[in-house]
Amino acid sequence: MAPTLLAPDTTVALNNGLRMPQLGFGVSEARDAEASVSEALEQGYRSIDTAAVYGNEEGVGRAIAASGILRDELFVTTKVWHGHEGCAHARDCAAGSLERLGLDFVDLHLVHWPTDVLAECVQTWEGMEQLLAEGRTRAIGVSNFRAGHLRRLLDLGGTVPAVNQIELHPHLQQHELRALHAALGITTEAWSPLGRGAVLDDPTLVAVADRLGRTPAQVVLRWHLQQGTVVIPKSDSPERIAGNHALFDFALTDEDMLAIADLHVADGAGRIGPVPDEPTGT
Repeated sequence: MAPTLLAPDTTVALNNGLRMPQLGFGVSEARDAEASVSEALEQGYRSIDTAAVYGNEEGVGRAIAASGILRDELFVTTKVWHGHEGCAHARDCAAGSLERLGLDFVDLHLVHWPTDVLAECVQTWEGMEQLLAEGRTRAIGVSNFRAGHLRRLLDLGGTVPAVNQIELHPHLQQHELRALHAALGITTEAWSPLGRGAVLDDPTLVAVADRLGRTPAQVVLRWHLQQGTVVIPKSDSPERIAGNHALFDFALTDEDMLAIADLHVADGAGRIGPVPDEPTGT
């Protein structure tokens, strides 16, 4: 049986019923976020991922405003950085993000990094829940949370995070955390889905790409999509922005998927970003 193709507007349902595009565009470390987002929107991306700490929300907002695309056709994510722990700080940070983006609400607001102090964690999540209740975001979630952080939030008995955005690529496949997400109804979103390019020279990926007439980056992004992961590649290059969106007229076979699964590096040795500390605060 031929592998199933996906439509360019494929979405995933979050645990509150909101639908999120499975393919988005990230702007971390973008040289010119306004230009990159403008290009991405022109190429057909409809989900943009930014953050207060990136320092480019204003550029993202200008690109969105100039695009002429209706607001309800876009999915915008931003994040509260750690250092803004606590209810009031989370709300203030969110208000600043909305002002810089020029929006009345975002679709998803994430806690960017976990804090080790339980009281701060509780207060920050209370602030996020208030933003949700007020309609300043349509969903709330987290980023870089490990299993212990997630369980600590669940113990509060409030809103279950809709998304956990984590480092995820063929060298760091996060099997246990993804399984926990599935059990809890939390959508997995991959940052650094190409491993900052470190995975793209792998002979397995090169062989699959050559057979399909694709690039290794396209193969990796397609692997993410076929696992059901939300993925947010980033680039400043118009050619790569276009190429990273050209994922919907081919598919990987079961054998391809298994071969890429074998690229995982044990004991977290494939990780490229920092490791969040397990929670210990009380």
